[in-house]
Amino acid sequence: MTDMTQTIVTGILADVRQLIEQSKQRAAVAVNAELTRLYWQIGQRIRQDILHEQRAKYGKGIVANLSKQLSADYGRGWSVTHLWYCINFFDIFPDNKILHTLCGELSWSHLRLLLAVDAELKRNFYVELCRLEKWSVRQLQERMKSMLYERTAISRQPDETIRHDLQVLREQGRLSADLAFRDPYVLDFLGLADTYSEKDLESAIVAELQRVIIELGSDFAFMARQKRITIDERDYYIDLLFYHRRLRCLVAIELKIGEFEAAYKGQMELYLRYLEKYEQLDGENTPIGLILCTGKNHEHVELLQLDKSNIRVADYLTLLPPKEVLEEKLHRSIERARQRMMLNGSNDDA
Repeated sequence: MTDMTQTIVTGILADVRQLIEQSKQRAAVAVNAELTRLYWQIGQRIRQDILHEQRAKYGKGIVANLSKQLSADYGRGWSVTHLWYCINFFDIFPDNKILHTLCGELSWSHLRLLLAVDAELKRNFYVELCRLEKWSVRQLQERMKSMLYERTAISRQPDETIRHDLQVLREQGRLSADLAFRDPYVLDFLGLADTYSEKDLESAIVAELQRVIIELGSDFAFMARQKRITIDERDYYIDLLFYHRRLRCLVAIELKIGEFEAAYKGQMELYLRYLEKYEQLDGENTPIGLILCTGKNHEHVELLQLDKSNIRVADYLTLLPPKEVLEEKLHRSIERARQRMMLNGSNDDA
């Protein structure tokens, strides 16, 4: 074989390999969509035409017999457990339009994980974020295990607000700030010791920047570290500066050791005003500030009304605590937010 022939063959081979891989990928997506649709239809048939026809009390026996017959006809894959997954799938997602979207974007393995989430809003949160950020099954599992929903600012909002923001995300692809910001950001993967300084944390963040962005959300783009700004001939330094594509705004991040202090708000507002005046481009939204603290003083944050001034305050945890501890901490935080909402509602009525 001549050199020219070898060059031609090599070029054709690379293109043919790419075509094969692309075709295999499209085939896999098509097969997954068809399987998911089949499982939904099976769940619909069992739920609507058998269990609801005054035979609900015989449901377990009916499903067990169906499993036995289907396994005899088609082999493995039609266990009682799988059939109940099909039924639950139809129960949870009865809308055919939503089914069409799910089939095209999430695998059956994704959906099986999501079926285990009892709370509707929490489940829809994971559905929409999984679609938006194209999580793998493992990534979805990790985010659910780390209680991403409970750590996201939106979980502290009233149900109506959560439902609205998820609907806007699903129909328009617009991500609200409360959906984008996760609180607290778990930075256990940075390998920091129990005692650490802001410089250590910042260095660790920059060193593991790609992995940090995954935790923050795939739309965060790193722009600068120790961004220098000059105001009245005095230099200031913004610890980290990101750009969020879907929010279409700059995100300034300050790292603080210890509890939140009132002075941090004034400092961040100074940075945000500068960014709005000198760095914000036409078509972009107002910059947002994120203050990371080792602990949050909820009363202080509420007094300063940071949520109304485009500033977010989040805890960072260098070691992921036991799930029970994290659940209790988050439960108290969520309950405080709900109680404040109820109190505000009562005051408005009065």
